[in-house]
Amino acid sequence: MPRALPEPSVGSFDLTVILGALAEPGRRALMTELYRSAEPVDCAVIAEKADLGLSNPTISHHYRVLREAGLIRTIAEGRKRIVTVRRDDMDARFPGLLNAVLGV
Repeated sequence: MPRALPEPSVGSFDLTVILGALAEPGRRALMTELYRSAEPVDCAVIAEKADLGLSNPTISHHYRVLREAGLIRTIAEGRKRIVTVRRDDMDARFPGLLNAVLGV
C-alpha cells in the first residue's frame, strides 16, 4: 500500500533551508531533472537520467534533503520511491523561485 513520507507543510517552508538544499550541485541536478518531468517518477530513473556518478546512499541522502526541505513529495510503494516536485506548494509560498534557481 503506497504511503507518503513525511514532508513539511507549506507554511513551514524555510527559504534558507530550501536554498541550502539547492546549493549542492548533485541535488540541483536531481531537482532539474525532476522539474522537467511533469509526472511523478521513480527516483531511480531520475538518478540514472541525471548521471551524477554518485553512490546509491549519496543519492538517497540527496532525495531526503530535498524532501525535508519541502521541494519534493515522496510516495513509498514497496521498495520503489515515486517522487514529484511540489510545484504548486513552492509557487504558493515562493512564487517563481524554482524557475529562477533551476533556470528551467
